[in-house]
Amino acid sequence: MRRPPINKATIDEVANVARRISDSIGRVIVGKGQVIELVLVALLCEGHVLIEDVPGIGKTMLARSVARSLGCSFRRIQCTPDLLPSDITGTYIFNQKSGDFEFRPGPIFAQVVLADEINRATPRTQSGLLEAMDERQVTAEGETMALPAPFLILATQNPIELEGTFPLPEAQLDRFLLRLQMGYPTSNDDETILERFAERSPIEELTAVVSAEELLELQQACRQVTVAPDIRRYIINLVHATREHPQLELGASPRAMLSLFHAAQSLAAVREREYVIPDDVKYLMPYVLEHRLIPLAESRLRGHTTTEALIEILDSVSVPVEDEASIRGDAGG
Repeated sequence: MRRPPINKATIDEVANVARRISDSIGRVIVGKGQVIELVLVALLCEGHVLIEDVPGIGKTMLARSVARSLGCSFRRIQCTPDLLPSDITGTYIFNQKSGDFEFRPGPIFAQVVLADEINRATPRTQSGLLEAMDERQVTAEGETMALPAPFLILATQNPIELEGTFPLPEAQLDRFLLRLQMGYPTSNDDETILERFAERSPIEELTAVVSAEELLELQQACRQVTVAPDIRRYIINLVHATREHPQLELGASPRAMLSLFHAAQSLAAVREREYVIPDDVKYLMPYVLEHRLIPLAESRLRGHTTTEALIEILDSVSVPVEDEASIRGDAGG
């Protein structure tokens, strides 16, 4: 059954709103257009982001800028070894006036949540985030409560400091759509940062450029972006190649495959296209898949990395011919 043609105005709207959000965040975060674009991709396909980088790069400022640009509620969770799951999800408090227990929601009930230094939380506390990230709900004292929409978790971790940290388990990593690194700014970017932050933080001047309700509509529009059969097969072949690669112990899961599929749809919409092309998939593959793969112990000892494995896979899997008529699929006619 052929899908009805996509309303091009809707795709144009996604791209226009993405530009407005990017410009808004770019007033605070300098020289990180690629990172901002990827965060927007995650937001539009309802995914979560793990930012792995050294302190002081601007990870917290990025999360705050996203929340203010979207007009969404924002809460920060400072992860420490003594943090309990109830500190995140909330707990029941006895109300002496009513003589009953009332639920006091935790910071996870915000629309944009920053889990700062997530690897400092214990495995028990980390596991408390799994239900929220995957099902957009939390369970407390046997009662299940829905989280607000849209819902985005931006988690950070320091890759060089290991003392007092608990590495994220595979199940937790698999819940993150993307893993990003911001990197140090260039000297020109540092000069711009000094100019912008000389008197006060420009984040105080940010205002919402899109409402939460509008964002939900844009998320639905991204799901309508056409992914032609050849592109679908290309995604499947890439994922299966990770499961069969001789240097990898754990390949990409079906959740990873769906993440790559939906991220490609969102990236196409952000770049003002109503159909996915192979370059969308190739561009996103390292950000979506690398943190979900586990190399064999022997491969690690020999110095092989998952990055090398992904490069080999991208080189070995045949790419669909970029014939626009076939790639556009139903969108072309």
